[in-house]
Amino acid sequence: MIEIEATSPSENAHLVASSLPDIGTVTFADLGHALRAGAFDFRTAPRFGVFFSAVYVLGGFLMVWLGAGTVVWTLAVSLGFPLVPPFAAAGLYEVSRRLEQGERLTWEGVLGVVWRERTRQLPWAGAIIVIYFLFYTFLAHMIFALFMGLSPMTNVSSGWDAFLTRQGLTVVAVEFAVGGVLAFLLYALTVVSLPLLLDRELDFVSAMILSFNVVAQNPVTMGAWALLIAVTTLLALVPWFLGLVVVLPVLGHATWHLYRRALS
Repeated sequence: MIEIEATSPSENAHLVASSLPDIGTVTFADLGHALRAGAFDFRTAPRFGVFFSAVYVLGGFLMVWLGAGTVVWTLAVSLGFPLVPPFAAAGLYEVSRRLEQGERLTWEGVLGVVWRERTRQLPWAGAIIVIYFLFYTFLAHMIFALFMGLSPMTNVSSGWDAFLTRQGLTVVAVEFAVGGVLAFLLYALTVVSLPLLLDRELDFVSAMILSFNVVAQNPVTMGAWALLIAVTTLLALVPWFLGLVVVLPVLGHATWHLYRRALS
């Protein structure tokens, strides 16, 4: 006999034991709707957006500090930084879900749902993201070593001059190309799966496959959404990560609304 742990109805009332939902057609109008809805959610509950985005801003400062001013490490981590934010966006998804359902917004309720996710499927998806990020940083260092490891150039670890040469620019181009492909693959696996795992009872493997299929069946619009995320996130990184305070909450809320449009 299998024992099922009882939970209070209020804790998981919104969860639905689900078969795989149907994939819909995502249009550019849907992207516009998602962005407007995301901005509305942020304006409606800015304290939650600022709180969750502050995690990324502080994380950015921490990564720079750990790099201790090393150009190579900072370059690799900065290129890989956009891979991390989707996981902790669970809090933003929950805020959007509550606003959508007309439920009351409280710190206890939102953080409680995020805390309870530790016993469900979302941490497994988060583990995949962390492993993916670690693999990327390792690969970034390997690419650097392959192109410039035997170079007689000096001051590589403390200055940018080495990257302004033909060989250095090649390294940067390859880093961006490889990082872009890996980032898009991770995007395809997570853009729908993370809000789906918060919203429904589904295993993380099925959710990631479904997310990939959403992108595969809507390549133009979902590719445009990926480009929007990449460009706005990159621009937000420039002023010492401070732009993330606004960009990440809006994109996080918008992703929830895009998920609602993509799956039924």
